Amino acid sequence: MGLLSLAIWTPILFGVILLAFGRDEHAKVVRWIALVGSVVSFAVTLPLFSGFDVGTSALQFVEKSMWIERFNVFYHLGLDGLSFWFVSLTAFITVIVVIAGWEVITERVNQYMGAFLILSGLMIGVFCAADGMLFYVFFEATLIPMYLIIGIWGGPNKIYAAFKFFLYTLLGSLLMLIALIYLYTQSGGSFDLMTWHKLPLSAHAQTLLFFAFFAAFAVKVPMFPVHTWLPDVHVEAPTGGSAVLAAIMLKLGAYGFLRFSLPIAPDAAHEFAWLMITLSIVAVVYVGLVAMVQEDMKKLVAYSSVAHMGFVTLGFFIFNDIGVSGALVQMIAHAGRDQRGSQSCSRRGDIR
Repeated sequence: MGLLSLAIWTPILFGVILLAFGRDEHAKVVRWIALVGSVVSFAVTLPLFSGFDVGTSALQFVEKSMWIERFNVFYHLGLDGLSFWFVSLTAFITVIVVIAGWEVITERVNQYMGAFLILSGLMIGVFCAADGMLFYVFFEATLIPMYLIIGIWGGPNKIYAAFKFFLYTLLGSLLMLIALIYLYTQSGGSFDLMTWHKLPLSAHAQTLLFFAFFAAFAVKVPMFPVHTWLPDVHVEAPTGGSAVLAAIMLKLGAYGFLRFSLPIAPDAAHEFAWLMITLSIVAVVYVGLVAMVQEDMKKLVAYSSVAHMGFVTLGFFIFNDIGVSGALVQMIAHAGRDQRGSQSCSRRGDIR
């Protein structure tokens, strides 16, 4: 098993082990297993730093084996400069969340810790996937543990927030699935991302693909005006859920723009850059002003996250190296900022 598979499946394995424990009878043991699992999962990602070659843009630590032979779907993993930092960052944030929930969570501790570890592995899978269908499976699977985290350990309106989160993100992703199937047919039956990047697509096809991907990734970022689910989810989610949501899950959408929208539909991306830039500026200015008047700490974190991610999408669609590099740095820095902000929130999300 390669390093990337270890990074993905180690936390998932520990999460499944935790789910086998009784609900609250072994809470102390569960906490220690969760801590060991998160630390081991983070340690597994550290060799990536020493083995990563910064002098090439090619995928590294590649793993490829047949998954669904009938449809030519591969278990294909790889890492490049776009995804490199997010693997270790995801694992590190999980360690912080486990420690932060050490004494806070007193009921269903095994399920709480197990859900976060499984979520960690699935998010790492999104950043490592080099097969379109594998990416989609990981991308959608992340909804399940986060939905449960919000719906079980959330606040008074947790059911409403959980359904809103699930429906918003799921409906947007259905259009992406259609786009993936179209690319599969146009490439002669391949889900390989590198093959899709080289497809000669017409302007009309690129436009349709661009907006199909936009529907999935803009909601996930989230961009204005499809950001309204985030404040509700932030307020109702437990503190650990808010931290992971802000620090990592929002980055899945921004990463999707880089991995799919820009290289697969470059002409459409340039044509509609004005729209992306306009929506990004509105998020930075208008949503930033909305964040300034919030009295609820979690709503402040939510609205400021929308504004900060506006800088990320703005950097992507000005189409220069400095803009993209700055956006990537902003994504990583934003993870640290929102992780600290979420951990400072009280159970109800009020400013102390």
